[in-house]
Amino acid sequence: MTQKQLTVSYTEFPDPAELPAADRELLVAATRALPASYAPYSNFRVAAAARLEDGTVVTGGNIENAAYPMCICAEPNAMAAAASLRPGMPVVAMAITVQAPGRVLDTPASPCGSCRQILSEHESRFGHSLRLILRGEGGPVYVFERATTLLPFGFSGELL
Repeated sequence: MTQKQLTVSYTEFPDPAELPAADRELLVAATRALPASYAPYSNFRVAAAARLEDGTVVTGGNIENAAYPMCICAEPNAMAAAASLRPGMPVVAMAITVQAPGRVLDTPASPCGSCRQILSEHESRFGHSLRLILRGEGGPVYVFERATTLLPFGFSGELL
């Protein structure tokens, strides 16, 4: 038997003002997209802003449905918008922010497992890292240089 350990590496910025300008602009775009989210059941709004390789920024918000399994998360919504606008062009960075009912979230919310798989697949497809910038409504910002950092044992096409 061999005991192994997994370490997750990310950068924490106590204040968004400390982010590089491009990351700060992407986070602002995600925050501005929050009102477009459709969350009548949970009131938990999620918005994502994706920067494509050519600098184009697209946004997406979560879209709930009374049949919960049919909901669409903000991250794949933004990825679909990017793929529709610029087919074949990689997303190089994505900012994700959230808004919860009745309280201010001062810690980042990480993408769900399904979204992690989608982001990981995107990196694999394009052979290009996807920088993730995560923030709640307040508090610190977490920056991950690669989406696969959040899904270290993700399912891959190489297994098929």
